[in-house]
Amino acid sequence: MLVDANELGAEASIAAMRALEVELFGNHAWSENSVRQEIEGPGRTYIFDMDDDTHAIRGFAGYWYDGEDAEIMDVGVGKTYQRQGIARALMAELIARAHQQGAQRMLLEVSVINEPAIRLYTSLGFERIGLRKRYYQPEGIDAYVMALDMSPRIVGFQSASRTETNDNEHTEQNGR
Repeated sequence: MLVDANELGAEASIAAMRALEVELFGNHAWSENSVRQEIEGPGRTYIFDMDDDTHAIRGFAGYWYDGEDAEIMDVGVGKTYQRQGIARALMAELIARAHQQGAQRMLLEVSVINEPAIRLYTSLGFERIGLRKRYYQPEGIDAYVMALDMSPRIVGFQSASRTETNDNEHTEQNGR
């Protein structure tokens, strides 16, 4: 079940996220203070995946929303729970929430060697829009910048007369 950080409570959210950070990222894990600042920071949305039976926290994900773009800040799923759809569920919920808040797009950085994450993000509609050289330190691993366009589109809207509309429809059908 997905639980909002506010429902879980600040201290429980911080402890759960920090524990998963250490498990997943070792020496590169965010400090407890960094996690606290992230969870409690303005414009942040964090959700957790909690086992229905044991109430164990299996994963987390969060974004920062600045009024236009929602930027994924961190995503993690415990090693024993990976490849079970948890990251997909977390990301789908974040996308829905950001869309509801009015975000125009969602951005993220992902290591160029993290193939499972790249496949996940691509399957959710994210596209590569850039490369950050030596983004992950100290190893100097590059990161792809990926974006999901969330701006509303009006499909098929025509403000032209009926004749012009028919001509435009013919052009669109022929791809020119």
